[in-house]
Amino acid sequence: MNKVFPLAVLAFAILAFATLMLVIFPAAQIRTVEPAEGLEPYTAVEERGRQQYVDLGCYYCHSQQPRSPEQAPDLQRGWGRPTTPADYVYDDPHVLGTMRTGPDLMNVGARMPSQGWHLTHLYQPRAIEESSIMPAYPFLFVVKQNPDEDDVVVPVPAEYAPADGAKVVARQSALDLTAYLLSLDRTYPAKDEELRDLGFDGGDAR
Repeated sequence: MNKVFPLAVLAFAILAFATLMLVIFPAAQIRTVEPAEGLEPYTAVEERGRQQYVDLGCYYCHSQQPRSPEQAPDLQRGWGRPTTPADYVYDDPHVLGTMRTGPDLMNVGARMPSQGWHLTHLYQPRAIEESSIMPAYPFLFVVKQNPDEDDVVVPVPAEYAPADGAKVVARQSALDLTAYLLSLDRTYPAKDEELRDLGFDGGDAR
């Protein structure tokens, strides 16, 4: 019992040091970062889509942080140049992700700029890639026999389309999420000094 107080002090000191180095210092650094030239704030629709991305847990299987060449061949994979802090200025909360069950999505808007592609992929991933293990999100859509004029009809292949000839229509939540995915385009050049810090000498920004 006579060692409880020293142990408590030591535990508090370790916790305080970890908080200082992992939370306070990084937060102070981020506050001074200016947006990258070419980066635009999210629109209201894209912000709603980003919330959908968070709510659906997409970041559990997808990252948004292409690595430098020393860490991974992400540039060769077509996922884009290494990201820098300036690429995330408008992201709150950050959704960097920790796993890559699926591909990195930081530049998916540049790789796949089609709204129809993303809507089909969300409705039924196997309609795009037969071996995909991504879950389908049919609750983001509604099936209608006679879509309204302003409805966005999803181009679903016949084998995945409703059997009665009805059409798959995107709900606003699907359109919002797609707008967010299409906004993920960091193919503008990063600042040279940031690239040098990351050990990347430029090249193809994509």
